[in-house]
Amino acid sequence: MKKRSDRGENIFPGLFFVFAIAIIFTSSCQDVNNGKVSSYAEDRALIEDLQARYMFALDNDDLDTYIGTFTEDGILDIGEGEWKGRDFIKETLEAIPEEEPLTTDTTLHRATGRHNITNIVLKIEGDTAWGRAYWFHMSNDNPERGGVLDNYGHYEDVMVMIDGEWLFSKRKIFNEQIGRWAAPEGNPAW
Repeated sequence: MKKRSDRGENIFPGLFFVFAIAIIFTSSCQDVNNGKVSSYAEDRALIEDLQARYMFALDNDDLDTYIGTFTEDGILDIGEGEWKGRDFIKETLEAIPEEEPLTTDTTLHRATGRHNITNIVLKIEGDTAWGRAYWFHMSNDNPERGGVLDNYGHYEDVMVMIDGEWLFSKRKIFNEQIGRWAAPEGNPAW
């Protein structure tokens, strides 16, 4: 049986270890806006926020917010080639004619669609990140206004941090409903 004084002598190394871990954890979670190193968890949360803002803007026809998720020279590729730069992406999207709803019954509430993202895989190295994620789309554009899963695919992204904000440098969209936009066989993630 150990004496009480023996136990007290063994506490110091354990306390030192706990203190050292606390300092390392605290220093790894510094605010990126202050020019200090950020943690993987913080960067991942900011990237997931970027992806969500992109989806909300897309589904709510907020083109300015949508365009703002890209860098000034960002690239969007929806399967028709690369659209480079915020201005070109915006002009191209504005030129796409609006789709007519499948039904014109005015007693039903409006037809809507919602994009969702899942299975997010990220590699983050400094101010650059690579992402892969599944997406799917649900809508109620049918005579009953019932929700249906009507489209799916995946994203392949390159993101960069500029002035403390993550933005898309390149977003490639694969759409499994359209043959020429479908992904090649194989696992897109690493």
